[in-house]
Amino acid sequence: MLHRSIASLACTLVLAASSFAQGNKPSPAETATVSLSGHTVTINYSAPSMRGRKIMGELVPYGKVWRTGANEATSLKTDVALKVGGTAVPAGSYTLYSLPDSSGWMLIINKQTGQFGTEYNQEQDLARIPMQSKKLSSPQEKMSISFENTHGKSTELHIKWENTDVSVPVTAQ
Repeated sequence: MLHRSIASLACTLVLAASSFAQGNKPSPAETATVSLSGHTVTINYSAPSMRGRKIMGELVPYGKVWRTGANEATSLKTDVALKVGGTAVPAGSYTLYSLPDSSGWMLIINKQTGQFGTEYNQEQDLARIPMQSKKLSSPQEKMSISFENTHGKSTELHIKWENTDVSVPVTAQ
């Protein structure tokens, strides 16, 4: 009987620890997916939260390449060639970085894949694309990447956090 109670307690503790670890990650894994005329575009990223911190210009410094999320590098996978803000992006897998600035952002599409988010190699850049920036009406606690205003083969890629919403048009070719 005592053996069964100890085993039961051990199982309960393992399940509780597993649940706690998955549910309370400071920057949980997220996915943004869109279908453009039957073709799939997917972005996998880790979404950090503000947690009382000043984000733009401090945690995310202006004038320095940012990993556009947390943890592993943010990945873009597309099974169709895209035009991102007027720049041709062949079908394939890429890493997304950004270059935030108080006067505007650049989206960086990098050919290197599979690395941790802070491992950036500028020589692997496919493109640096200007993004449109606007202020959010209220602060957003958790960073998000989303596809919005999707119609047929076009959409907008949005990155939102704190009081910032930056976007770029994306079209399947």
